[in-house]
Amino acid sequence: QVQLVESGGGSVQAGGSLRLACAVVGRPVTVYTMAWFRQAPDPGQEREFVAAITWLGGSIDYIDSVKGRFTISRDNAKSSTYLHMNSLKPEDTAVYYCAAGRHDTTRGPYEYWGQGTQVTVSS
Repeated sequence: QVQLVESGGGSVQAGGSLRLACAVVGRPVTVYTMAWFRQAPDPGQEREFVAAITWLGGSIDYIDSVKGRFTISRDNAKSSTYLHMNSLKPEDTAVYYCAAGRHDTTRGPYEYWGQGTQVTVSS
């Protein structure tokens, strides 16, 4: 069984930084693309794509609202991915989910999902 284990969430003031980490554990699986999604607490908000990186880092995508502030990276030897978040804003407040997909494209689909980690940014 494949599991994605997230860590690094927390509370921070606007302008601060956090680093999220996600490790793939369990049954070995060929993982090509890893990504981060988030879901804001507002009622009716859908889970939205934040960033993704393919196996060799040849393709990296970000949602426009985080470009220049967030950086996604990965360590294939550790089957892990990271999301470095700088200049955080209150609107970045959400539950952040790690996702992994077996296709070499940031467009998905993503077959595996973590449980989520809360990020709260106060003004």
